[in-house]
Amino acid sequence: MSEVINVEEFFASKVFTRATMKERLPKNVYRDVIRVMENGGELSLATADVVAKEMKDWAVENGATHYTHWFQPLTGITAEKHDSFISHPDENGKMLMEFSGKELIKGEPDASSFPSGGLRATFEARGYTAWDITSPAFLKEDATGVILCIPTAFYSYKGEALDKKTPLLRSMEAINEQALRIVRLFGNTEATKVTASVGPEQEYFLVDREKYLKRTDLIFTGRTLFGAPAPKGQELEDHYFGTIRERIGAYMKDLNIELWKLGVTAKTQHNEVAPAQHELASIYETANIAVDHNQLVMETMKKVAGRHGLTCLLHEKPFAGVNGSGKHNNWSLGTDSGMNLLDPGDTPNENIQFLLVLACIIKAVDTHADLLRQSASDVGNDHRLGANEAPPAIISVFLGEQLEDVVKQLVETGEAAHVLQGGKLETGVSTLPDFTKDATDRNRTSPFAFTGNKFEFRMVGSSDSIGSPNTILNAIVAEAFCEAADILEKAENFDLAVHDLIKEYLTKHQRIIFNGNGYSEEWVKEAERRGLPNIKSMVEAVDSLTTDKAVKLFEKFGIFTKAELESREEILYETYTKTINIEALTMIDMASKQIIPAVMKYTKSLADTVIAVKEAGADASACADLLKTVSGKLSSMKTALEKLEDALAKAGDVSNVKEQAFYYKDIVKTAMDELRAPADEVEMMVDKEVWPIPTYGDLIFEV
Repeated sequence: MSEVINVEEFFASKVFTRATMKERLPKNVYRDVIRVMENGGELSLATADVVAKEMKDWAVENGATHYTHWFQPLTGITAEKHDSFISHPDENGKMLMEFSGKELIKGEPDASSFPSGGLRATFEARGYTAWDITSPAFLKEDATGVILCIPTAFYSYKGEALDKKTPLLRSMEAINEQALRIVRLFGNTEATKVTASVGPEQEYFLVDREKYLKRTDLIFTGRTLFGAPAPKGQELEDHYFGTIRERIGAYMKDLNIELWKLGVTAKTQHNEVAPAQHELASIYETANIAVDHNQLVMETMKKVAGRHGLTCLLHEKPFAGVNGSGKHNNWSLGTDSGMNLLDPGDTPNENIQFLLVLACIIKAVDTHADLLRQSASDVGNDHRLGANEAPPAIISVFLGEQLEDVVKQLVETGEAAHVLQGGKLETGVSTLPDFTKDATDRNRTSPFAFTGNKFEFRMVGSSDSIGSPNTILNAIVAEAFCEAADILEKAENFDLAVHDLIKEYLTKHQRIIFNGNGYSEEWVKEAERRGLPNIKSMVEAVDSLTTDKAVKLFEKFGIFTKAELESREEILYETYTKTINIEALTMIDMASKQIIPAVMKYTKSLADTVIAVKEAGADASACADLLKTVSGKLSSMKTALEKLEDALAKAGDVSNVKEQAFYYKDIVKTAMDELRAPADEVEMMVDKEVWPIPTYGDLIFEV
């Protein structure tokens, strides 16, 4: 009999929750903490000292010896420097465990080795971490012991944001302020805060660790740079929602337990479309905590995989020819009084507040489609976006039949007199209940889809932080709310003004609405006719951060300064260049030391066979034909290898970071593709015993 798991008993047991604070802190201190968490401000040093002591005592009781300021630099992953709680021994030589309010509130890690994009000189090393009181501290346990992790923001010495958290927190304040103006216009005086909530869905692959360690490309780049397709892929559609294998189920069970202890609301698990691919989805949380928790999800996935002899791959496209992995970012807005601003109700045509919110979001997405596209850009996602497995690189908004009809009525007549209903679905089986259908189907080909009471931004890459996409979403919608509120707050006749504004926004920005097949070539042509941007790669998306339009948006709400935007632009170009350079060097290493020698060895065995067959007086034509074909592929590989080496050698001559990134995209990446093609073809011909690395069949079907 399997052990009984009582989730309620241990959920968030590794988190310094509000309940834990309420239990351990003096009432006045607890009130101060909650006040700052909910309304902003600063704790006094005396109050911080009390919080720090209780937090330390709780952590030590749970086995902690060290603490860390846990932050999210512009590397896209998390960072931590561990300090022990020990202080100077007392006069009797007894070791004291101490942790002060000053240590809780502020840290001082070396910032010199983190990406800064020119915000600081090489010799300027000082950086600061500042406690994010809105995200709870938690305990991480691994081979280093139990560590108290304090979520923090990360700044340069001059105060510029060097992380993903700071801009997100700024954007949450912006959308709170502007959304409150909107709800106030409709007479809502109860709400004191509007919060962006996020529920991310995380896709991932699992492969056997022993096989993983035999693939240099997976080790260094997270994806296979060589690999012929297996005889079977995903064409039978038998893996999606299929029965979970025992080994994978054991992994998922342990993963859930680890996440639940950390307060992560892991909700859904299932097999995804591609073999060896799976998904985990979490329940909605405030955007800030959702971002922190998604980073923990990715870290925990990798850690738990090792215990099961597995490796978790979070790259967007670890295997060519089968679906890659994304991260669906479900985004919504709600008040602290319980109202979801994206809930249309039963009669959305009569829900004027919802229609205004919807119109503002449509306007925001159309106005800043380039920024939204950029927020989902990373090197790995270039392999995924635009293929028939993920949303296209063209931003559009899916509303569904019901809302599209409402919008059409408003645009054409100025009134929405009726609303489409879902009707009833009759099962035709007496023992099965009939049920009411939703008024709208779903559209998996849409990058930004309305799904009932939220928007699902489906472009985000599986390995990427969701910090940037949600920062952008909050910012662009805050701007649209602000502009609408500026008009409506001055209106003499509010009802008429809001009606006219909704019609104006929907009419002007209806080009962004598309309910059809986003995978089709017809849509690409139609989008071009509509004037929608089609930004096909990461490097083409980067400069959208520093357009006049973007700088104006971010500076208006204090989310980014122009210098911070320019630094991020430089970092992204450098990241692309460095990533492709590592991939190219890895290909050269594998081709030179593994694949070409193996093919040469096989070629020699074929040649020996041809000679032996001829000497035996038999027909050697089949062997000779195979020898000729394999030798031809070997020659093609050698030529392509030399071309790639030459391309890399010349890359250093390009000094401008943007030009260098485009050089890697257009020249180096093309040379990589040319090397891979003959290698993958010859893999299908070479004796499996000779092939030096595990194949796709080994990796995705033998888990």
